[in-house]
Amino acid sequence: MRFVPAAVCICGLFLAFTALSQQQTAPPKQEPKQQEPNVTFSVQHNEVILPVTVTDERGKFLSNLTAKDFRVLDEGRPQRISFFSHAEKQPIVVGFLIDQSSAMRIHWKTYQEAILEMIWALMPDDPKYEGYLVSYANEAQVVVNTTQDPDKLAEAVRKMKPGGGAALNDAIYRACTDRSLVKGEPYEPRRVIVIIGDGHDTASKKSLEEVLELAQRNFVTIYAVSTQSFGFDNPDNATLEKLVFDTGGKVEYPLNGLYKDVSGYLSNPSDDGNYALTVGTGGYAGEISSGIIKAVGGIAGEIQTQYILRYVPDIDAEARPRTFRKIKVDIPSLPSVRLHYRPGYYPYPVNGAQPAPGQN
Repeated sequence: MRFVPAAVCICGLFLAFTALSQQQTAPPKQEPKQQEPNVTFSVQHNEVILPVTVTDERGKFLSNLTAKDFRVLDEGRPQRISFFSHAEKQPIVVGFLIDQSSAMRIHWKTYQEAILEMIWALMPDDPKYEGYLVSYANEAQVVVNTTQDPDKLAEAVRKMKPGGGAALNDAIYRACTDRSLVKGEPYEPRRVIVIIGDGHDTASKKSLEEVLELAQRNFVTIYAVSTQSFGFDNPDNATLEKLVFDTGGKVEYPLNGLYKDVSGYLSNPSDDGNYALTVGTGGYAGEISSGIIKAVGGIAGEIQTQYILRYVPDIDAEARPRTFRKIKVDIPSLPSVRLHYRPGYYPYPVNGAQPAPGQN
């Protein structure tokens, strides 16, 4: 019979006891992951991404908040933030949806230049930023598929000539289903759509409700630069407002405030529909250009500086796939600040968009 030395037995018992102790010790509480440069974190398939914009009473962005400042409620239940970022340059894949209907003809040249500036601002020379271009008139088409090259989009914009109807809903549908995906989206990069148009739709096969749900299920944030001219009533403003509010974005109206600082504009009407600033003059063109450029800059700045929160919600496995879950975000220590974010989400995404060749 062979005997095992006592020292070996004692060593084995010690190692077994140590392993058992480690299994029984509860893991330490983890803090939200902070995004670091050039680091990509894995995500769970049911993780909710929640971009949040925070401003004070005067509309100034607040940039010194941390994850501990935010409280997220999902269907009224507090959630643990698993990821938090406020990086100055955040990876995005952005779709530019450009109205090419007849209504765009008046100020197209000015909008054309502004769109080019927005493309270059949101697609810097960096592989983390990608974009695509969808034009819509009588029908919507993906003019430039997902790419890292902003010059491809810029070249297409330079060739555009407005004319025809407007198929806005179909453009949103195609943006969500007919382009190549980037590996990692909608988390890194996240999905953004910028609409340049007045919200009018005369030619779509898809309904507003259908494409809005599609955008929500795909964690798309929609922004808009309204092309509505000053002094004209536009019932389609409600369409743009609904699209941006229900996805957490915002809409800018660059042509609506052109005369707010011009004295006497109401007492000096003219036949061309303008007042102190007459169509064709340098002052008029300057005000138009300034308003559009400010709107473009405001949207680009917000997209690049939002707080990005992620969390894994506690979802009932038996819940219906179409159930919409409501979100509330606040900052208890700063009750007077203004926040805007997506008001909710569908817990189950829909299939449609195809991954780029060679990607999973």
